Parts: sequence; structure tokens; C-alpha cells
Amino acid sequence: MRRTDLNNLLHLLRVGAFLAVMFWMLSVFGAQNIERQEESLRLALERDIVQCYALEGSYPPDLAYIEEHYGLTYDHGTFFVDYRPIGDNLYPDVTILRLGSKKP
Repeated sequence: MRRTDLNNLLHLLRVGAFLAVMFWMLSVFGAQNIERQEESLRLALERDIVQCYALEGSYPPDLAYIEEHYGLTYDHGTFFVDYRPIGDNLYPDVTILRLGSKKP
């Protein structure tokens, strides 16, 4: 094997390793971003539910009510929110699920 062929091969290996590390880093940061979004959604839901109870004397009847009256917004393509009211004076059962990806 000629020296230039060996240098080209080493260069290709370095570039491949660099790209592999970059893709790995992007996937790690993407997963952390989804976790932050989920935590932010959880906190926003808790805040809006408690605020509704404090202002109106009852918990919100459904998720659409929170979105309409308290401005809750989230990515419906990334998260599914299961909102189950238990009663006017009982805190609702709220579950947040990620769609389309496995939890890291």
C-alpha cells in the first residue's frame, strides 16, 4: 500500500469517527431537550390546574378548558396528556406520555 493511500484511509477514518461522535452528541442533546420539555409541560399543567381551582373554586373540567382559558400550549405531536377529572374539588389524574419515541 502506498503512503498516500494510507494517509487517505486514515483521513477517512478520522472524518468517520468525528461524524459518529457528532451524531451521538446530537442524539444525547435531543433526548435532554425532550426531557426538559416534558418537565416544563408537567409544571405548567400543575400551575394552571391549581390556578383554576384558586380562581374558580373548582378544578378544570377537561384539558381543552385549560388550553382555552389558561393559555396552555404544548406539542401535541410529541406528548399525549391524559387528563381525567375526578370531581370539582378533587385534584384530577394527569398523565403525560411521550409519543413516537422511547424514554431514554
